[in-house]
Amino acid sequence: MPAVRTRRPDVAGGDALWDMERSLRRRGFASVAGADEAGRGACAGPLVAAACVLPAGRRGRVPGLADSKLLTAAARDRVHDEVVERAVAWSVVVIPVPELDARGMHVTNLEALRRAVTALDPPADYVLTDGFPVPGLGVPSLAVWKGDRVAACVAAASVLAKVTRDRIMMDLHERFPEYDFAVHKGYTTEAHGAALERHGPCPEHRSRFVNVVRARDAHAVRELQLTGPGGMVDDGGMRTVSGEPR
Repeated sequence: MPAVRTRRPDVAGGDALWDMERSLRRRGFASVAGADEAGRGACAGPLVAAACVLPAGRRGRVPGLADSKLLTAAARDRVHDEVVERAVAWSVVVIPVPELDARGMHVTNLEALRRAVTALDPPADYVLTDGFPVPGLGVPSLAVWKGDRVAACVAAASVLAKVTRDRIMMDLHERFPEYDFAVHKGYTTEAHGAALERHGPCPEHRSRFVNVVRARDAHAVRELQLTGPGGMVDDGGMRTVSGEPR
């Protein structure tokens, strides 16, 4: 089923954010989950998928809830903690780089979202996904265009996924400080591109990305030029020291 366009997709909050879930509950779907991911467009770090069911009524009105991309880091952290505290069920799935490289982004992304929904306990009766359909969920589902801006449960899932991934990237910054993952979180910014050019990729870079492949190859060529084919540093012509065997 194609993604549905809802009215005023730029609205990120207010009473309208809960309209889709209210409508589905009136149709008999008591437990409506949202599913979203973070890191699909990054060239480094894991993919993180999340699913979330918010309670009906006032308790489900998470203060400050909105699409994670529209919130500051501090606001996301606050909303994340509120979602975890209030949710009927929530789950987060982290897909490491080797799995992304082995299976490809789209296939792995769909699988991650399925895993996140399947992990909900209690399970959902209905699932709203952000942007594109996810087959094989086992319950009715609907893809919603800009779902993280118009459906509260999808916005909650987006915050869970984004905060989880950002924290992972902060940890990776400690291991690989030369890439400054703490700032750009592995996305293809100008600063990240410069670090890739300078240092080549690290194990957390995704080998299917063109910029990573280009940086890897360029770095390998530079290393070869510096060391020579035998792996020895070329210090210029060697001279014989008197009295030493040749």
